[in-house]
Amino acid sequence: MMDQLGERFTGSFTQQEPIPEEGIEAALAVLRHGRLHRYNTAPGEVAEAALLEEEFAALTGAKYCLAVASGGYAMGCALRALEVGPGEPVLTNAFTLAPVPGAIAAAGATPIFVETTADLVIDFADLAEKARRTGARLLMLSHMRGHICDMSALMTLCRTLGLRVIEDCAHTMGAGWEGVASGRHGVMACYSMQTYKHINSGEGGFLISDDAELMARAILLSGSYMLYGKHRAAPPPEVFETVRMVTPNVSGRMDNLRAAILRPQLKVLGDRVARWERLYRHLEAGLQATPGLSLVARPAAEVFVGSSFQFLLPDWSPARIALFLQRAVARGVELKWFGAPEPVAFTSRYDHWRYARPQSLPRTDRILAGLIDLRLPLTFAPEDCDQIARIIRAEALAVGQGPEPEAVAAPAIQ
Repeated sequence: MMDQLGERFTGSFTQQEPIPEEGIEAALAVLRHGRLHRYNTAPGEVAEAALLEEEFAALTGAKYCLAVASGGYAMGCALRALEVGPGEPVLTNAFTLAPVPGAIAAAGATPIFVETTADLVIDFADLAEKARRTGARLLMLSHMRGHICDMSALMTLCRTLGLRVIEDCAHTMGAGWEGVASGRHGVMACYSMQTYKHINSGEGGFLISDDAELMARAILLSGSYMLYGKHRAAPPPEVFETVRMVTPNVSGRMDNLRAAILRPQLKVLGDRVARWERLYRHLEAGLQATPGLSLVARPAAEVFVGSSFQFLLPDWSPARIALFLQRAVARGVELKWFGAPEPVAFTSRYDHWRYARPQSLPRTDRILAGLIDLRLPLTFAPEDCDQIARIIRAEALAVGQGPEPEAVAAPAIQ
């Protein structure tokens, strides 16, 4: 079969770069002294977690930063800091990943999904209609797969609608819109340091804000007990006085071991963003003008992080897409499909999340039906992306211009 199909890609779509040596040495130092808990410090010592928060706040330009156990926890913590109520409607993108509606549901609120445009960003008209109809006061804006909407226009609309915006920046750490860092438009922003994100500690999250009371609540929620004075990127002690006795502990702290691994990676984030764009542009160039395949335009106002790549197969039948995926995987190219009938590994969509109320999103359905996705780890070289593009292009032509296939099962990709 390989001889018939042609060249085969042999790289791994899930292999990340190693942790920088500086991070390894810092982690070993924490292991040797044993003070992994962020509040367990020797006299005069500043915890790695506190230093990490201070450095990320400086990197983003935020007043305050909290490091937590995961990006999902950061979203839930933000919702609780904003005092979300039982059953309260919270708007979010229909095109997102499971932790986003999961955080909303886990906080006791009700996810209300907003339609997605062909550019893979939130639909402003549907947002306005659903905000008015539901009376929602919160939007959990997911910059899904690194696609940023017109943030200036969105924030103007949200002010008109009375919406407070929490930004899910799991895929946009290091990105920006019109020179403003992703996460600096909303009242709070959440980031992830899960293995496949832009800095890697296996799991981890950040929460940033310029709002002192919200961040005081978030720090208390994360499980600071009465040790909030050990934070450096935090509001002053007097802000905690009004909320410290009425804010529950929902523990989700960052530990010093992961913080030690992450701090050196902040220093190279800008370089990683530039390298990801180079990989992305190689793949994009190789797929330009492929019949039957549509690329997603990147606005000039957007600085994006190309850690993944999406394209559309508009109007392809499910059987044709499944055959295309099967043939691509046989040639070593692991593609994920948001139109698959069942969730596969990390890939699922809004109608799979049955804890949320059923909703009709026909425009999103049309887009997800032909949406294909792949990871671009920094262990790839530009030449790898050129080869991947050749394989995708060849299979899109072979399957897209061939006869309608029999039904086949799409391959299961991690």
